[in-house]
Amino acid sequence: MKLLVLSPEKELLAAEVSAVELPGKKGRFEVLVNHAPLVTSLTSGEVRWKTEAESDFQVMEIEGGFAEVKENVITVCVE
Repeated sequence: MKLLVLSPEKELLAAEVSAVELPGKKGRFEVLVNHAPLVTSLTSGEVRWKTEAESDFQVMEIEGGFAEVKENVITVCVE
C-alpha cells in the first residue's frame, strides 16, 4: 500500500508501507492493506508507518490535517 504525506508547499513523503498509524480526532487508529475507504480529520501527533523490510515504525510529527484512504493509497494532507 502507498503512503503519501503532503503539505501545501511540497510532498513530504511517498513510501510503500505495510501499516500506518494516524492521530485521529477521536483517537489513534491503524490502517492496514485493503482498509475500507475513509476520509477523516487529524489532530496534532505522530504519523507512524512501517515497511515490509523494517519491523520498527518510522515517525513524523504533524500539527493536524486530514487523511483519505482509498484503494490501498493513504493520502495525508498536513498543515
